[in-house]
Amino acid sequence: MSNESMHEETYSVAANPVYHINHPLYVLFAGESQTKPQHAVGPKIYDYYLLHYIEQGKGVFRSEQHVYELGAGSCFLIHPGKLVSYASDSYDPWRYRWIAFSGSQAQLTAEESGLGSNQPVLTNIHKDIIPTAMASIRDAFFTKKESSDMASLGYLYLILSEARDILSGQIRPTGTESQVLRAVTQVIHYMSAQYAHPVSIEHMCESLGYNRAYLSRIFKKETSLTPITYLLKLRIDKSRQLLRERPELSIEQVAASVGITDALYYSRQFKRLCGQSPSAYRISLSKPTPS
Repeated sequence: MSNESMHEETYSVAANPVYHINHPLYVLFAGESQTKPQHAVGPKIYDYYLLHYIEQGKGVFRSEQHVYELGAGSCFLIHPGKLVSYASDSYDPWRYRWIAFSGSQAQLTAEESGLGSNQPVLTNIHKDIIPTAMASIRDAFFTKKESSDMASLGYLYLILSEARDILSGQIRPTGTESQVLRAVTQVIHYMSAQYAHPVSIEHMCESLGYNRAYLSRIFKKETSLTPITYLLKLRIDKSRQLLRERPELSIEQVAASVGITDALYYSRQFKRLCGQSPSAYRISLSKPTPS
């Protein structure tokens, strides 16, 4: 039996039933293929992002800077406008899945995933999250439902977030200073996202996986504030913005919008940090500036 007959070529692709113009991010199509031995594409350029996940086999991917020999459990992301080529092995050709995506935010999203133009390859993928999500996009598009467009975007984010997790695990911060900075940055991001909710320092530490005493110590060393004080100042700053921009909101509504349910406590803390009450601050905004 010839090697080609052992690896009979298959090809299947499904396109997004929704046509996009000037959208920030969207999936164009998704497919899968068993390639023939020495199946080759390029050198060529694409005008969209094209992500391949290799399920079986071996082959070579060539970017403008590097040559990568890739096997099962690897991904390679082709960036638009970059000259690339890729070819399956002569004896053990690739079976892979692929998705294409584009949009004004596609480059930023790809870079944030870690799969930038300087690092377009991801290896040692042990979990099936990425191939399963890629298959789900193709299956959704085959239904021809317009809702599959929204579903595909969710799956795309899932794929790229998994890539980011894998890459961050392979390239961890080194040294105590880097670890401290990473922890403090995580706390700041957590508070910035959760300040409108009843944030508990205990729950935050548990969610981020840090000991409370350790986190409080390094946070104060880096910011000169305890996490509790930082959160309060963040809430007061956000409330000042609401007092300026939303005059129709009552003081109680402003306080609740920044995660403080006790309006009296909010007013006391606002005056302590800003030198005047929320009401006085709002009134001062309406006074004309002396010429």
